[in-house]
Amino acid sequence: VVQTKYVEAKDCLNVLNKSNEGKDLLVPLTSSMYVPGKLSDVERVLIDVGTGYYVEKTADDARDFFKRKIDFLTKQMEKIQPALQEKHAMKQAVVEMMSQKIQQLTALGATQGATTKA
Repeated sequence: VVQTKYVEAKDCLNVLNKSNEGKDLLVPLTSSMYVPGKLSDVERVLIDVGTGYYVEKTADDARDFFKRKIDFLTKQMEKIQPALQEKHAMKQAVVEMMSQKIQQLTALGATQGATTKA
């Protein structure tokens, strides 16, 4: 999810070129509310670096920032992937074992019920 946001942000920087300077656009206030705006500066952007802090960067520096973030997250996901697969396999084994135990208990209960009635 976070990686997708960085990829989208990096892709949005492609709009920042001289031919788009001064053009009208919609500025998102929330995910469903926008206000009209004008693209007045295609050289600089503000980047949310977390906890309410923003850093002004050039468009090229912003591209580099997002590329580094995407690369970092990709490497971290690759590191945890084997552990995640192992945990998933362990979960599947536990679920399978529980299913077998339930079947055994159900069969045992049915056998005991039939024996008691006889």
